[in-house]
Amino acid sequence: MARSAKGGTGNRVTITRALSKLGYCSRTQAERLLAEGRISIGGKPVTDFETWVDIRSDRIEVDGRPIAAEEKAYVMLNKPRGLVTTRDDPEGRETVYSCLKDAGFGFLSPVGRLDKASEGLLLFTNDTVFSQRLLDPATHVPKIYHVQVGGRLDDRQVRQLETGVPVEGETWRAASVRIIRQGEKNTWLEVRLEEGRNRQIRRMLESIGVECLRLVRVAIGDVELGDLPKGDVRRLTANEIAILNKATGLDGR
Repeated sequence: MARSAKGGTGNRVTITRALSKLGYCSRTQAERLLAEGRISIGGKPVTDFETWVDIRSDRIEVDGRPIAAEEKAYVMLNKPRGLVTTRDDPEGRETVYSCLKDAGFGFLSPVGRLDKASEGLLLFTNDTVFSQRLLDPATHVPKIYHVQVGGRLDDRQVRQLETGVPVEGETWRAASVRIIRQGEKNTWLEVRLEEGRNRQIRRMLESIGVECLRLVRVAIGDVELGDLPKGDVRRLTANEIAILNKATGLDGR
C-alpha cells in the first residue's frame, strides 16, 4: 500500500520517481500531474509529492489509465551543435528532444549531458539503473572526444592536461590526451575522460590559455558514434547494450 515515508530504495520510491522509473514521464512532469489531481494509487487520488509506492505491487493510474513499465529502450543521437540537453528550456531554446519527437521511442531521458556548443554521441534511455551506473565515476567507463583547439599545442601542454591543471581550486585531469593532427592555425586532439565534470574539457583548456573551437564526443566506452548523420537517432544494437552493461557491471542482471 502507498504511504508517506522518509528514505527508500529499489522498488519502493516516491510517486514522482515511480513514474520516471516506469518510463512514463519525467519527475517534473509527474509533479504537474500530481498538482492537477490526475494521479491515483489503488483507485484513490493522490496529490502529495511525498507519497511512496511499491512499483511492483501498487496500482498506479494517470487519468484513470493504469501505468505499466515501458519496455527498456536505449537510443543514440548524434547531437548537433546549438541544442541544449534538456526536455523543456525556460529560455525557449531548441532542445535535443527536437531530434526525437517523431522517432516513436516514448519517454526517454538523456544519459548525462553535452553543452549547447558541443556535438556528438548522446545516449537516451528509460533504464534508470543503466543510466546511473554509466554516469558513476566508480565504473570508469571512458568518454572519448575529438577536440579542435586554436593554435598549435606542444607536448608540454598535452602532458599538462594529463597530469592535471587548476580549475576553481581543484586539480582536473584527463585520462589521456593525444594529438590527432595539427596545422598552422589549429590542432585536433583526442581526449579521454573517466569522470564527468561540467564543461570539463573546455575549462581545462581555458586554464592553460587554449581556446576550444569544436568539441565532438565520438565514443562512450567501446560504443562509437560511427557514421550516424548529425541530428539522427537510432537504437543501440543488442551487442552495444551488452558492451555497456558489461562495462558498468550490469551484465549479470
